[in-house]
Amino acid sequence: MQGNIFVYGLVGALAIALLVAAFTDIRRRQIDNWLNAAVALGAPAFWWASGLSVWPDMVIQVALALATFVALAGLFALKLMGGGDVKLLSALALWLAPMTFLKLLVVMSLLGGLLTIIFAAWHYTVTRKRDAKIPYGVAIASAGLITLAPVLEAGWRSVTGA
Repeated sequence: MQGNIFVYGLVGALAIALLVAAFTDIRRRQIDNWLNAAVALGAPAFWWASGLSVWPDMVIQVALALATFVALAGLFALKLMGGGDVKLLSALALWLAPMTFLKLLVVMSLLGGLLTIIFAAWHYTVTRKRDAKIPYGVAIASAGLITLAPVLEAGWRSVTGA
């Protein structure tokens, strides 16, 4: 990464989009298509600003996103995952190198398990029903923010001179 302010601005915008995704998922159990599209459409600007080459860097990013979408669409078809979650993770795959994306998936899984336990217990104690809808976008967004934190910190330091 070249370390220019444009890169950090794009990563900051991605962080804001992840926060919006988390809050809308909590409120409505839905991640809007416009938000997922904005995340996906911001990736090429990030690639350009980061100095990625078309071959193999950008091709790898697109392949990772397609593989993510295909695998998670299968989970959606089995009703194990929401459509907005599938699209958000696929869009995030456009932004992150494969090993970084793997880190995001591991962190997301751990946070998602904890979130599921908390929401299911709360839902059951309040309603006595076992059909809790888990806002998994919160786990995705949290994992994304944790993964992006070093980039955001470096950007903040370069802007403030700290």
